[in-house]
Amino acid sequence: MRLLSPVPIRPQRVLIVMPALNEQGSVGDVIRELRSVVDLDVLVVDDGSTDATSDEARAAGAAVVTLPFNIGVGGAMRTGFRYAVRQGYDGVVQVDADGQHDPRFISELVALLATADVVVGSRFAGVEAYQVRGPRRWAMRLLALGVSRLADTKLNDVTSGFRGSGPRAIRLFAEEYPPEYLGDTVESLIVAHRAGLLITQHPVSMRARTVGNPSQNTLRSTIYLLRAGLVLLLAAVRISPSRSGAST
Repeated sequence: MRLLSPVPIRPQRVLIVMPALNEQGSVGDVIRELRSVVDLDVLVVDDGSTDATSDEARAAGAAVVTLPFNIGVGGAMRTGFRYAVRQGYDGVVQVDADGQHDPRFISELVALLATADVVVGSRFAGVEAYQVRGPRRWAMRLLALGVSRLADTKLNDVTSGFRGSGPRAIRLFAEEYPPEYLGDTVESLIVAHRAGLLITQHPVSMRARTVGNPSQNTLRSTIYLLRAGLVLLLAAVRISPSRSGAST
């Protein structure tokens, strides 16, 4: 792997938050690649790993918060947002510990935080063909359509975990981030929309996992997508407190 000179990024202070579960085989290399491409702090939230994930992350130069047991990506990300609030960061970029998220796009996501509160890195917005087939792909399309209509903006990859959050989103997510499996995707966008935050997307490419195994199997992913569809349906018919208060 050829390492490039780090690229300075604004806004002022941006933190990469990397939830990780048993990623000792990849987390060190991912952190070193990140730090070679962007000059940003990295926080690894070790989500109850039983291997050397924390040790490998520290050896690569990241700050580490170690959770005593596994609480899921959503809970790990809420921990990361709370850390960002306490440490005074202006932006957070969520990056996977398995190397699937290409760090070359981080600066582009962060740049869009000048005009948006949440920027979703979209696998389906035109950089390259990212293939998802079968019922899962149709479920993802329906979810994207539903969230797009709810948020009044085009979002075609609402299950992407590669995304940036600005100051208002950081403060909101530190308190109200959905802790359930993949709550960091569809449901967090609904939370952001209800709070009046501006959501947008940006095309990115993603890479195949090279080591380790996904934290969730296909069956659980499918169950989540069905559950997320129900949450989206309820969100579409529910009046948000802020809007109901504004109308009285």
